[in-house]
Formats: sequence, structure tokens, C-alpha cells
Amino acid sequence: MIPLIEAGLRIIDKIIPDPEAKAEATRKLLEIQQAGELAEVEAAMNVVVAEAKSEYALTSQWRPITMLVFTAIVANNYIIAPYLAAIFGWSVTLEMPDQLWNLLSIGIGGYVVGRSSEKAIKNWKGT
Repeated sequence: MIPLIEAGLRIIDKIIPDPEAKAEATRKLLEIQQAGELAEVEAAMNVVVAEAKSEYALTSQWRPITMLVFTAIVANNYIIAPYLAAIFGWSVTLEMPDQLWNLLSIGIGGYVVGRSSEKAIKNWKGT
């Protein structure tokens, strides 16, 4: 069985006390696995982990740097620029195309899922 599925089943077992709800959550997780979606998520997570462990600085840091740039654009457009407009009457905003929003969502989501999975696996292994 895929390690991610095993971890998911353990999480379900630990956090859902109701047997019916537990069975439903397990069924949905196995449906996702059968659809191949979970394999895609696990493959993407493995790529991110491999890049993060790379000995080359650019390889290991390009995702965080990209996410920081996108975060800076969002902070500028929705925090800094409105204050500049309110105080000085001018502001500079940077266009954020839909593709960048999607990439930011995927990047943050991948990071959160990856970190959560790492922590959950460490807890179960007792390390």
C-alpha cells in the first residue's frame, strides 16, 4: 500500500471516533487512490522533497524564492498599495494574472501538504 494512504488511514483512525464517519472517510480516501489522484500528489511531493534536499543552492531554493516573490506581489497589491493610495494619493500595483494565482495556490498547498505529511509520518514513526 502507498505510504501516503497508510498515513491517511492512520489519521482517519485516530481523529474520527464515529465508526460510520470513519468508514465513509476511509472509503473516500480509497476512491481517491483508485482515481490515481493520490499518486500524483505523492509524486509531486517527492519531487519537492528531492529538490529541497539538493546540494545545489539554486535547486533547493528556487521554489521558496518564487513563492516569496509572489507573496511580495500580493502584499504590495493588497496591503502596501492601498495604504500608499490612502496616505499619499498614489500607489503602484503589479498585475497578477490568473496563472500566477493558480501557481501560488498550488505552491502553498503543496508546501502545506508536504510539511503536514512529514510531521505526521515522523509522529507515527516516533522520531
